[in-house]
Formats: sequence, C-alpha cells, structure tokens
Amino acid sequence: MKTTPPMLFAAALLAVSAVHAQDKPVTLKLSSWVPAQHPLNPALQAWAEDIKKASGGTISATLFPSEQLGKAFDHYDMARDGIADAAYVNPGYHPGRFPVFAGASLPFLASNAKGGSAAIDAWYRQYAAKEMKDVHFCFAFAHDPGTLHSKKKVVMPGDVKGMKVRPANGTIAHMITALGGTNVQSSAPEARDMIERGVAEAITFPWASLTLFGIDKVVSYHVDAPLYVTPFVWVLNKDKYNSLSAAQKKVMDDHCTTEWAEKVASNWADFEANGRTKIAAMAGHEMVKLTPDQLDAWRKAVAPVTDQWAADAKKAGVDPTQAMDSLRQNLQKYKAAL
Repeated sequence: MKTTPPMLFAAALLAVSAVHAQDKPVTLKLSSWVPAQHPLNPALQAWAEDIKKASGGTISATLFPSEQLGKAFDHYDMARDGIADAAYVNPGYHPGRFPVFAGASLPFLASNAKGGSAAIDAWYRQYAAKEMKDVHFCFAFAHDPGTLHSKKKVVMPGDVKGMKVRPANGTIAHMITALGGTNVQSSAPEARDMIERGVAEAITFPWASLTLFGIDKVVSYHVDAPLYVTPFVWVLNKDKYNSLSAAQKKVMDDHCTTEWAEKVASNWADFEANGRTKIAAMAGHEMVKLTPDQLDAWRKAVAPVTDQWAADAKKAGVDPTQAMDSLRQNLQKYKAAL
C-alpha cells in the first residue's frame, strides 16, 4: 500500500517526539533587569515559549525580571557564572571590556531598532566568540534611537560643557567627555533617583522608557534627534548550553539567530517610537528641534568618539576600518542606516 503524504507527516512527527522523549527535561533561569512591565520581557517569554514548543516540552524556562537575580551591571558575569542560564546584558555598562561591540553604540549610526537589531547581530557574530568567550552568545539587539534629555535646555553640543550627565553606555560616556561634560554612572533603574537628587542634570535614554522609569518627572527638555542606540546581547551560560542534548542544542541554535534578534527587538522598538509622540504631547516638556547646521555641529563635535573607538578596537586586535565598514554595510542591508 502506498504511503500518503499525511501519513508521512504523522510519521515524521512521531520520530521528532521520540527524539525529544529521550532528552532530559531542562529548566532555564532567564534574567532581565528591566521592570516586569517593560515590553522586552514579553518578547523574551515568547522566545522561551517557542523553544519549549520546538523542544517537545523538554526545555522550559522561568523569566526573572526587575533585577531579581542580580543587578543590571552584573548580568554578563551572572551568565558566565551560572547564576542565570540566560541573561539580558548591556555590554556598555562595562567600559573597555567589549571594545569591538562598543562600535554599535557610536553616535549617529542607526536609524531604527528593528533593522538595526538585525544589522548589529549579523555584524557582531564574527567577533562574539572571541570578545564574549566566557558565555555562549545567542543574539544582539538594540533599543530604538535615544537622545539627550535634560533639566535645562540643550541645543548646541557646547551646551553640554560643565553638565553632569548619566550616559547610556561607555561609548556615550566618551561622547559626554568629548563635549566637556562629566559622566555620572548608574544603571537604568537607578537613573531617576540620580537626577532627582541633583547628582545628574541630564541623561541619554530612549523615549518611552523615560516614563517607564519615571524619568519624565525629573527632566523637561529633549533633543529631538536620533543621537544613538544602545546595543544589548542575550547570552547563555556555557555549561548549561553544553549540557543540552544534540537535539536540544539544535533547538537553541535555531532560536539564537539574526531573525530572533529582530523579533525580540520589535515590540520594544514600537514602544519607544510611540513614546516620542507621547512625550511631545506632555505639558511641561519641550522638544528641541535641530536645524541641519546644528545637527552638523553635533556630528562634528562627537567625531572624536569614533576615533577613540577605533584606537580601542585596534588594541583588541581588530581592524577598525574593516569592522566599521562591515557594520555600516549591514545597517544599509537591513535599512537602518542614518
């Protein structure tokens, strides 16, 4: 009797089920330092649910948001040490530790987070195994372009001189220094308190997250330009990954891709983009529009930041020209170049 296509399909399903039935159940601890209501968390949960389905239920996960497993600054080391099996990391919280990756946070590079996340991920895969060798790299992504938000009005780059600014990451900290400002370090969850107490007068941040972290209550002026993006990574504990069966590793590899980088970033990207409109409509807030000449002045003023990154990348054994050309080509490919 000739086997029909439906029967072949059913047989294939049974074969997959049989493979997964031999796999030991694994439960992953996922750590996210942003608040529970942040749009990144549902995206990470959707990633985990898809893995559970693809693994026949043998890989399940629990997400711990709001710094439950550790502080935002500690997430890379938490993944390295197995405190978390997967962790959301801002490499920019570790100035000098990931010099190549820092290139993705240079000013005036990316125009949006969806294509930008795909571009940054596709670009960084050639460097991740060496630069982040302590963990198993899954994917990289970015938030929608952020800008400078302040207590006093800032129009020209010279206005930053003498200001105390909480930078988004190490690269933006170089930018603030180049503009004559002073950096005040804090994680995102601590930022509002820093500004409220007068420790900082300004912050670089994406739009909607201002309200999510309550920072809109302590700043009034917003430079209305896509100044930078902060790139992040989602990384796994190496021992946990290596303990998976071959079939489970295949499932994990299928979820550590450029496509998943963009999927995870997308809802957050929409959230931040809508936040700009929301802030613009709020009483007591001023959107500082820049003329083409003013924008050009900003670009020229922050140029030394790229020079500093190039020197750091060269020290790390990477050709900065080749690396930046590759990043820009990927941004063009994924329609995310400024």
